[in-house]
Amino acid sequence: MTEITETFTEPRKKKDAVSRFNALALIGIPLAAILFQVYVPQFVKYLSYLELPLLVTVYFALMRRSPVAGVLIGAGIGLAQDSLSSHPLGMFGIVKTLVGYFAATVSQRFDVENPVVRLVLAFFFFFFHQFFYWVLSRALLGQALLFDPQQTLVMALLNAAVAVPLFHILDKLKITGG
Repeated sequence: MTEITETFTEPRKKKDAVSRFNALALIGIPLAAILFQVYVPQFVKYLSYLELPLLVTVYFALMRRSPVAGVLIGAGIGLAQDSLSSHPLGMFGIVKTLVGYFAATVSQRFDVENPVVRLVLAFFFFFFHQFFYWVLSRALLGQALLFDPQQTLVMALLNAAVAVPLFHILDKLKITGG
């Protein structure tokens, strides 16, 4: 009986802790990432490889550790990105919803505070995002988009390299305490 009591009274492990953010951060950071994605590549072509809305989706889904929250975060960011870009409405919404769900699910199994894990997850989810956007474009819209796996792998590596310091910066915006 004492073993069961000890199990319920143990403090949550760091791996299982849900991060909290204030409402301004939850709205402002994705909006800034979307505006960056839409407007900055028009002036600096070299930054067009960055998919900041995706990285923000992955970060918030990983930190919330709830598939439902991941779905809502992904759908919200994806639909907002769709509305401000020239892409068909709903495509980023669908793909980022899937990314949010799977990122939140993965965060329940792994310690996502580790920079190496974050690097691998950012790499994987970028590739996942690009692949499913390609699949949905072909299946739903009948568009024959080009999917170059080598270029996508290089872009995934670059996004993952940006994700680790970005996630570290976003960690500083967490609400501490219980």
